[in-house]
Amino acid sequence: MLDYINSYLSDTVHVTPGEAGNFFWALVYIIAIFAGLSVAVIAMNWLERKILAHMQIRLGPMRVGPHGLLQPVADAIKLLLKEDILPSEADPLVFWLAPLIVVWTAFTVFIVVPFGPTHAVTDMNIGVLFMLGVSSLSVLGVVTAGWASNSHYPLIGALRSSAQMVSYEIAMGLAVVSAVLMSSLNAEGTGTLSRIGLVQAQEAQQTWFIFKFFPLGLIAFFVFAVAMVAETNRAPFDLPEAESELTAGFHTEYSGFRWSLFFLAEYSAMIAVSSIAVTLWLGGWLRPFPHALTGETWDLVFSLFPGITFMFLAAITFYSVARMPKHPYFRVQTIGLAGFGAVLALIGLALFAPPVRDRIQDVYWFVVKVAGFMYLYIWYRGTFPRYRFDQLMKVGWKVLLPIGLGVLILTAVSGIVF
Repeated sequence: MLDYINSYLSDTVHVTPGEAGNFFWALVYIIAIFAGLSVAVIAMNWLERKILAHMQIRLGPMRVGPHGLLQPVADAIKLLLKEDILPSEADPLVFWLAPLIVVWTAFTVFIVVPFGPTHAVTDMNIGVLFMLGVSSLSVLGVVTAGWASNSHYPLIGALRSSAQMVSYEIAMGLAVVSAVLMSSLNAEGTGTLSRIGLVQAQEAQQTWFIFKFFPLGLIAFFVFAVAMVAETNRAPFDLPEAESELTAGFHTEYSGFRWSLFFLAEYSAMIAVSSIAVTLWLGGWLRPFPHALTGETWDLVFSLFPGITFMFLAAITFYSVARMPKHPYFRVQTIGLAGFGAVLALIGLALFAPPVRDRIQDVYWFVVKVAGFMYLYIWYRGTFPRYRFDQLMKVGWKVLLPIGLGVLILTAVSGIVF
């Protein structure tokens, strides 16, 4: 057994566990991704509430834990203990399956997400098709949830959501095909549908696809960025969950743990589509300026970024500790916040160790780029008003679809000419 485990670590061919046929390390990667996504959703929940609060000049969560750090934990406990209500006229089996379908599709996409050249569960030669196919299945869970509730408002919300997701998937697919075409500009003249292959194509061509055939790559990226916000039902395209119109949309009748599964799936889908955008247009795990800033000195400078990031977060935390009220009632919160800062500082120090910092470089830059997209999600929610449904359909069919087709044609022509 130990030889089987060590065989992958000592393998001279650097491939993913799935390609190497090592099921143990594939399982380890799956568990790590599941745990990381769960922590990311918890962090995103807290960050969204705090960032939106600061945008609106208020404090946000402050009661549970120092600066409300334990608020997501309290919410999770509340949802787990809350009574799970099943509507009397609902179909029990389908009502139970709907949230599982949505969560399954959101998490399955991460099988082919490359956090690094070997940091993925597996690499498929049809990775892009797999990603598009699995992510599109989430609409089945949405429709199922609305229909199984046997209530008018969830059904209308499900129909809205399905129409929205199907409409914007077309524009998203055209943008993805444009990126695949850009990957074919090599000596062999063949493109790739492998997610790792797409990043390696950007590395070989020494340019991220967002800058390829400027401004075509940028426009394709813009089409995908708009479509991915609509796909995840986020503001300003959050019509299916418009509180003023349809209460909570397709999951109106869900409560407790089942509702939390929809919540988990929504944030997981946001991270999934953000990782797709990073892989296709922003160089995936590649650090900034990998070809312009080369040499051992620049490699050392960029390798220090993970440790510096955590030390910076620790410094902000300790600054907040110093500003905490000195009243005895705040003693526990002050100690807790100081402990959290100490943990961040210890992680930062560990990331300065050469074996660690060299190993996690790929994952760090990938996560930083995805985090930028997650911040944009919050920014959009705090900035843009909600579209009307006719405006949403108009943008999808009359704006993004023609632009996506035009960019695809021009990309193919540019690839032949240049």
